[in-house]
Amino acid sequence: MAIKKDRLDDLLAGRDPKAVFSKDGLFDELKKALAERVLNAELDDHLDNEAAEGSRNRRNGFSKKTVLTETSKIDVRIPRDREGTFDPKLIQRYQRRFPGFDDKIVSMYARGLTVREIQGHLLELYGLEVSPDLISTVTDAVLETVAEWHNRPLETSYPLVFFDAIRVKIRDEGLVRNKAVYLALGVAADGTKDILGLWIETSEGAKFWLKVMNDLKARGVEDILIAVADKFTQSAQA
Repeated sequence: MAIKKDRLDDLLAGRDPKAVFSKDGLFDELKKALAERVLNAELDDHLDNEAAEGSRNRRNGFSKKTVLTETSKIDVRIPRDREGTFDPKLIQRYQRRFPGFDDKIVSMYARGLTVREIQGHLLELYGLEVSPDLISTVTDAVLETVAEWHNRPLETSYPLVFFDAIRVKIRDEGLVRNKAVYLALGVAADGTKDILGLWIETSEGAKFWLKVMNDLKARGVEDILIAVADKFTQSAQA
């Protein structure tokens, strides 16, 4: 639903147009106001649920937390309850980064930027001073998730699986190199598609694809009715 013009006029009244999109400008104010509104609504819902169960829990002021967003730092007032049972979902109890902040770091990391380059980028564009340790923590957490995804169990049978490779530029030991990212795309019986795995290798060959087949087998795949592949993959399957 579109925001009404008169409401926008009220928000912009007396503001320098150049400052609206700047650090600590209108966008950051709105994000802070909306975050606090959501947090208060979460507490109201929490207290209503507890009251329905006979609890006499109630509000108990606020605590202040500085949270990193994608573009700045904002100070948010987190509502508290007297019994300490409230754990907000928007910004959880021990969370210091707003939803979306980690995605920005991961996006830059995926483009091949080093930790120091990401740190300099955030400082130059947004005035955010982020430690290298924080960036490493974010990217390491993603790598753990990637490992879990890559080793997850698969279906025993797929009617159709595509095997292919694409060439991409990847930063490796300070240099940008051309590497091949190999993929297996499975199509289930109901037509849904699933990336069964991604593998990075410098060259494509039968021995590598044999390792891919063994990996899929180890994760539960027993039967592929139709495999769409190039000559190297066909050699590996044989």
